[in-house]
Amino acid sequence: MNRKIKLVLLVVLVLILAYVAFYFTDYRHAEKKATDYINGTENVSVIKQDYGLFLNGSGNDTLFIFYPGAKNDYVSYLPLLVNLTNRSVDSALVQMPLNFAFFGENTADSIIDSTNYSHYVLAGHSLGGLSAAGYHNHSGKGDAVVLLAAYPNSAVDIPVLSIYGSEDEILNMEAYNKSKPLMSNLTEYVIDGGNHEQFAYYGSQSGDGVANITPENQQNQTASKILEFINKLF
Repeated sequence: MNRKIKLVLLVVLVLILAYVAFYFTDYRHAEKKATDYINGTENVSVIKQDYGLFLNGSGNDTLFIFYPGAKNDYVSYLPLLVNLTNRSVDSALVQMPLNFAFFGENTADSIIDSTNYSHYVLAGHSLGGLSAAGYHNHSGKGDAVVLLAAYPNSAVDIPVLSIYGSEDEILNMEAYNKSKPLMSNLTEYVIDGGNHEQFAYYGSQSGDGVANITPENQQNQTASKILEFINKLF
């Protein structure tokens, strides 16, 4: 191989590596409405952990383990989880390597092994939901799954709550509908007027539909349905 070809290949390799580095380090940052909760509230303590953040409220029976969506700052989901934890369901908010849940799919292992709750609910948004369901499928751990604008790619044999917005244009509805037979115990809730991005505060997401309700409304409905789902199970 002559020097000219080697040089061309080297340049191509450098460009590929640069693109990969940019892709995995470019992400949607948490907005102030989310970061304002980093120190907790009067009723919810937010405690930094190796895996991310532990939200401690008055609950002691169920832990809600949450995987963020791809390229989303995990802190952007704090308001939703504070809302839930304020209603007596403690939460573990996971910070994923490079903000991609499939790089940290097994993080729930250390959370479950180091805590002593009676029940564990595995949850996630978008790619995070896919990874949370995938974690249960290969580990057998978890008592239920909550999917926010997400769907599994293999059978889930525990109760599943699926929530998505009527204006979500990022969720692949054809793939979602095809996945329904994989969830033998499915509870589904569609948020009228909600979209993909308003489960958190990370700003606008390209390709999403326009919501006609506020993020607070969407997140409040989400927390209420999750609590209703948990209370029926446990």
